[in-house]
Amino acid sequence: MAKKQNNNVYDLRAAKNLYLEYLEKGKEIRNIDFPPDTVKIDDLNRKEMHDRLYKLIDKVLEKIYSTGRPSIELPSRSSSNIIWDEENDLLLLGKQIMEKQFHTLTSVADITRLMRVLEVVNELLNEDIHATKREIFYTDVNLFQEQKNSDKSIEDVATMLYTTRNSTHIVAAPKGTCVGRLRIRDRSDIIDLEGLGSGGWTISPMLDNIEIIESDAEFILVIEKDAAMMRLAEARFWRKYPCILLTAQGVGNVAVRMFLKRLSKELNLPIFSLVDSDPYGHYIHSVYLRGSKRLSYESPFLATPNIKLLGVLTRDLDKYNIPQEVRIKMNKQDEKRTKDLLNEDFVKKNKAWEADLKLALKMKIKAEIQAFASHGFKFLTDKYLPEKLTTGDWI
Repeated sequence: MAKKQNNNVYDLRAAKNLYLEYLEKGKEIRNIDFPPDTVKIDDLNRKEMHDRLYKLIDKVLEKIYSTGRPSIELPSRSSSNIIWDEENDLLLLGKQIMEKQFHTLTSVADITRLMRVLEVVNELLNEDIHATKREIFYTDVNLFQEQKNSDKSIEDVATMLYTTRNSTHIVAAPKGTCVGRLRIRDRSDIIDLEGLGSGGWTISPMLDNIEIIESDAEFILVIEKDAAMMRLAEARFWRKYPCILLTAQGVGNVAVRMFLKRLSKELNLPIFSLVDSDPYGHYIHSVYLRGSKRLSYESPFLATPNIKLLGVLTRDLDKYNIPQEVRIKMNKQDEKRTKDLLNEDFVKKNKAWEADLKLALKMKIKAEIQAFASHGFKFLTDKYLPEKLTTGDWI
């Protein structure tokens, strides 16, 4: 049981000790060396992006002149070409190359879609504007047919150019929100996130326009669900405990993860995740931690290797006497997802994480963050989170 101060506020000593440790030593990896069998991805400005785009087009034209038919080479994004970099704890893209050629109707469609996206990227760079993935789909509905096809072409174009998707000026629709002890500049507007109320600031996908000005926060809390975010925002959690709150309503999209990465790099604060006690929650934490397999080529710009899993841990359910009636029995899919996570090398290396997943599989139960409401609406903000941050009970 954690001790309280006289003003009835937990001292969060474990989180503060981690904060002081970060200030003294610096935990964010800045100049890291990647394995030689992985590709190097660059975050490019407009001029650099233009130069690389034109070089790629020249290469395609040279191939047409020499062979009579276009073909495009790009890194394979198949699962067999995804490498876990144990030293840096990141999922990265390997150097296997695939070639798209005019062989079948399918390959013709693929190359035509890629060239259309390259054309759009050139237009966006020339105009210095951004477009959402949905807008890209609507530039040629007959060609793309479904948005999943345009989305795939966008990701292929980024890998072809060995750059981040944001460098192409193609962004996802705004999804996440952020609130708390942080001031930013969006072009000419200065925004104080502490004064925005419970709604918070919608994280802009156009992060090249965002500048982080200052923060007196001592940690960052990433929250899986809007409902939990609302509870903390309504309680003005950041006033008692200096922090920044961030949610992505599930798995963070590129903008949310890139913004969190920037906060980590520029503010050098401890970061914690609060997710449901289920395999999907653990997966969400893993995506923030070391990146996703689908976007492994962008992991150095999206992953936050220093994030800690604060909760909800399986062991918390008994520790905090969560009633059986609010616990949820795992279904077959939950069990499979848990086993899949246990088979991942990065989980096997983290014994505390592995133990918590094994306990969940043994008990065959899961629970949502909202299960703490069974002890009262303020239990999450007044006891669970402060106690966890005080005692250092995280993974």
